[in-house]
Order: sequence, then C-alpha cells, then structure tokens
Amino acid sequence: MASAVAATGNQDRYAGLKRHEVILLFVLIAAVAILAFRSEQFLTTGNLLNQGRLLVEVGLMALPMTFIIITGGIDLSVGSIMGLCAILLGVFWQKLGLPLGAAIALALVVGALAGFVNGWFITRVGVPPLIMTLATLALYRGLAEGISQARSVRGYPDWFFGLGQGELWGVPTQLWLLLFFFVISAIVLTYTTFGRSLYAIGNNEVAARFSGIPVDRIKIAIYTMSGLMAGLAAWVFVSRVSTTRSDMGTGLELDVITAVVLGGTSIFGGTGTILGTALGVVLIQLLKNGLALSGVKGDGTIVVIGVILILSILLSDLLRRQRGAEH
Repeated sequence: MASAVAATGNQDRYAGLKRHEVILLFVLIAAVAILAFRSEQFLTTGNLLNQGRLLVEVGLMALPMTFIIITGGIDLSVGSIMGLCAILLGVFWQKLGLPLGAAIALALVVGALAGFVNGWFITRVGVPPLIMTLATLALYRGLAEGISQARSVRGYPDWFFGLGQGELWGVPTQLWLLLFFFVISAIVLTYTTFGRSLYAIGNNEVAARFSGIPVDRIKIAIYTMSGLMAGLAAWVFVSRVSTTRSDMGTGLELDVITAVVLGGTSIFGGTGTILGTALGVVLIQLLKNGLALSGVKGDGTIVVIGVILILSILLSDLLRRQRGAEH
C-alpha cells in the first residue's frame, strides 16, 4: 500500500512538474537574453562565476527546504540558524580556544540540533510548522545577537578561506560543493524509498501513516537536515566574507522559499524536484544581478521577483488543477 501511495505522488510529479520545469527553463533563457542585452557586463565569465559563488548559501538551504515543502511543511528559521551557527563558529574558535576544525564541526552540530528541535516540536507536540519555525526564527536570531554582543570575529587563518574564496579548475570551490549536494539530493528524492515517502506524506499524510510510513521520523530527519545545511551555509558564508556577524542570513529564508516554490515545489505539498529548485535558485540570483547591472534599484528587483513568484504559484496551481481533472 505504501508503494501505491508513493506511486501516486510520482505520477502527479511527472505529469505536471516537467511542464513547469520546461517553462521555467524558457523563462530563465529569456531573462538571460534580456539582461545580457541591457548590460554588457552581465554575460561575462567573471560575472557569472561570481554570481555562482553568491548563490551557494541559498542553494544549500534550498535542498532540504524542497524536501520539507514537498511534505506540506515550511521552515522559516533557516536564516536565523545560519546566523547562529556563523557566530558560534567564531566564538568556539576565538573565545573558547577550540581548534578551528573542531569549531566548524561543533557549529554544524548546533545547526543540526536547532533543526531537530523544530522537527521534534512539530511532530511530538503538534505545533504547526509555520508557527514553530516562526518562533524559532526569532529565538535563534536572538541567541545569535545575545552571544555576539554586536561584535564580529575576524582573523581566520588563510586555509579557512579556501572554501569560500578559492577555486578548483577555474570554478569557485563552493560551487562544486553545491553541485555535489544537488546530485545527492536529486538521487535521494527520485530513486529512494525515503524520497517516495516524502511525496506520499505531502499527498496524503493520513494515508501515509496507515501505509506504515514512519511520518514523524521522516519529518524530524528533514528538519534536522535543514538545520545542518544552514550550518554548512554559515561555514561557506563566513569563509567567503572573512568575518563572522550575528546578522548573517537575515532574510535569506525568503530567498530560499521563493527559489523552491519558483522551481515548482507546491506549497500544498506532494510535488517538487531538485532540478526545479536549482533552476529557481539560478533564476533569482541572475535576476538580482542583471537588474542591478541594468540600473534597477533594490526595491524594483524585489517587485520583479515577487511578480514572477506569484505567476509561478498560479502556474503550479493551474497544473495541479489540470492533474486533478485528468484523474
């Protein structure tokens, strides 16, 4: 029965998601063409590689967010977890005197623990994901600011900057890291029982429970994964900007969720792919960069991205209604 529930989710996914991804790909190509026409600097190798470097943190957090939204959940706290992990990385190293490698590992553990707390309260206490992660958004950000006392941490050794500022075969190091996790996430979501279970939960959680799927354990796992990836994004971010501040990651949760939804992952749950999320992440970053190079101010960029997101949600809802009519 579990296979039947998962199969239904896969059929829905393949029926509509590919159409969404194809449309999004054409939108991306059109946007690149228009922005390249408006600015000669946009389509240069140096600019594109730099934009690739800048999108990694959002991309890393968007992967587990895809899993979460597929199940019908949400995680608004990822930006705050990133800020908390960033400041703790510096505190563990500079204030507590831990080796930098140990400080990085401990910051990742804190990120995973913060995500676990979200998942535990959502599943065991029954707090809705929106309310729980909205609360921890404020809690984790408050902890980061309280621990940092508005002071930044600097003076990291040169080797630490290899991840955020280095290159491998002419490509930013962190882009290789993001590509690795994209591939792993796509394989997990597409070809494993765990991935099929996510679709089953998003399509009908009650049916998934009766089918023997360990819904609570899976939810705790993906929220923990979300916290861990936010911690990894914090490490990449600190390595890239060379300093640690408690305000790191502020507002990034909106970019993450926007990229995932723009990529075709339904806010109603049950559909979504990693490829769609990848296209969403790239499109948002290129729009920000291209519009800035074209002289569009920050407010205008937000308006453009907001309009595209609304159109994406309407398209996703239209495809969902079409699949429902076909069934």
